[in-house]
Amino acid sequence: MYFDPDVLALFAEHILVCHDEADAVVGKALSIPIHLPDGTALPDDGWDGAIRRGTRARLVGTPTNFVSALEISVVPGWQGRGLSALLLAALRDNAQRLGFDELIAPLRPNGRSDLDESFAAYVQRIRSDGLPVDAWLRVHVRAGGLIDAIAPRSMVVPGTLDEWRQWTGLPFDRSGPVHVPGGLVPVICDMDRGTAVYTEPNVWVRHRTTPTLDT
Repeated sequence: MYFDPDVLALFAEHILVCHDEADAVVGKALSIPIHLPDGTALPDDGWDGAIRRGTRARLVGTPTNFVSALEISVVPGWQGRGLSALLLAALRDNAQRLGFDELIAPLRPNGRSDLDESFAAYVQRIRSDGLPVDAWLRVHVRAGGLIDAIAPRSMVVPGTLDEWRQWTGLPFDRSGPVHVPGGLVPVICDMDRGTAVYTEPNVWVRHRTTPTLDT
């Protein structure tokens, strides 16, 4: 797993790694401290916005009041063993250790496959046990996370048609939506301008770092 040296230098205390018995990295969890005005809704620009806000706050010295998760990943041989849930708990505990009351996550519910169903409808789908249908969203809810809101433009990826052809191996030869494997929404192709844009929605999930006492 590659770690950008600049990211390590700026946010080392918010980067967690998990090693196996041979000291190989088998999982990582990345987060970033950000500032949001008190009482405001979680922003529409999700993942992209968290990176921008966190980097700006660190560079100019703005006090931060939230930690946003950015990525939790597990190497293929270790998937399905509950390591992602352990990394999520570690991110939450680390946020508490650093003095934050809340960990927020612009979550990518990657179990979605039927793009004809709206993103919001998929996020709201639940199983008979009351837990979300999406497995990654289910991990967060089991860990005490609360689904907050949709971030409609959490990750925006623009590119030329040639770039998209290189990235995906697809022809991108007509204007309109293009379904790319692994995408949560279609890529919108514009032949006249020679560009295509992927605008991915995510769902904000909030995790308290300390228990809330009932009164």
